[in-house]
Amino acid sequence: MNVSQTMETEEDHTCLHIKLYHPLQSCRGLYGLLPLGTRSKHSADDSLRLGRDAQTCTLALVDNRVSRKQLALHAYRSPQKPDMLFTIQNLSQRGQLSVNSSALGYLERADLPDKALIRFGEYEMLIIREPGEAKGHFEVELEILAVPPSRETCMGVPSMTPVMDTGSCAMSSFPGDLRAQGPLETDETLWCNS
Repeated sequence: MNVSQTMETEEDHTCLHIKLYHPLQSCRGLYGLLPLGTRSKHSADDSLRLGRDAQTCTLALVDNRVSRKQLALHAYRSPQKPDMLFTIQNLSQRGQLSVNSSALGYLERADLPDKALIRFGEYEMLIIREPGEAKGHFEVELEILAVPPSRETCMGVPSMTPVMDTGSCAMSSFPGDLRAQGPLETDETLWCNS
């Protein structure tokens, strides 16, 4: 083995950890064409495409509701950062794609953050970028999640706006029948002396 072969095997590659979820994944063979549980190496100058067409897509889903070409991930480098970065592009004319709740229309691109929740149809994908040193290649590791990543990350889940406790008694502005019922919360610090 010569020195260049040794250096190639010792390079630390950027890795995209792609975690997939679909509500019907247990009863359908949606992921039958994907290399699950192994790291696959990809050239940085080729886009990583996902869709149902196994001939043109790097990652193929067995689902007629998915576009032939659903999305593409493109690797790039920035002069300001040594890391390999990625953009995501919506390749579907009929379906919308969202990245952390921001919608992308047909052929629109967005920078892929280090951790991104991607949604299309009923699919959810959590993509986590692990930085590496290699310049010409990156790796992809695919995994199936048992629960939607939106539930784990709380992304896309409607939030309840917290009520700020100002320490003042606002109960005196309510009609008398509401004041007679007492405080609306059970926290003892909210009791008001009117």
